Amino acid sequence: METNSIVDVLTSNHIPELTLAIGGIVAILIACFYFKDKESTKYKFSVFVGLIAGVLMAVIAFSMFGAWGFATSILIILASFTLIIRPFRDVQIALIIAIMAVIIVYVLLAGLADTWFNFLAEGWPRIIVAFLCGALIYMILHFAEALLKIAGKTMNAWPLLFILGTICITEAVMIFMGYDSLFDYIREYLDGRSIIT
Repeated sequence: METNSIVDVLTSNHIPELTLAIGGIVAILIACFYFKDKESTKYKFSVFVGLIAGVLMAVIAFSMFGAWGFATSILIILASFTLIIRPFRDVQIALIIAIMAVIIVYVLLAGLADTWFNFLAEGWPRIIVAFLCGALIYMILHFAEALLKIAGKTMNAWPLLFILGTICITEAVMIFMGYDSLFDYIREYLDGRSIIT
């Protein structure tokens, strides 16, 4: 199936609007359940559902790239990122990947036994090189991870998450009813033009 026909099928069945609305509803539920009791089963389940909704939104945003307005696309990407990152805000992903890298490099260095670099294939040099590679990977990933987590924690503050969910639902309703993006109306209002067509 061609890309254009996939986009047509998704659009004709209102899948993008429904996904955006579901993502918005889930974001609001996460914010409400977190505010009430962040240790509750309802909150944890809503975070899991949010992860699934975020992945769906990301897939649809990729499939529909260019079919929506720029502001709508940014909103979908932002909501998708916010929902996906929430369960992983406190996971040390960089450390896990760095440890895996140490093991992989350590194993691969054994293949240098019959080469000019055979001194790296055994003993302390092999261990040191493996740990240095892991440390380098950790530093790079930790920096990237820190940036992502700062953005994720900021967007996942429950008031902002509630606002984001509300905007997603409003945007979905606007698109479903055939209107322009909510942001187009806001821009027109700020420019002093009439928003009534």
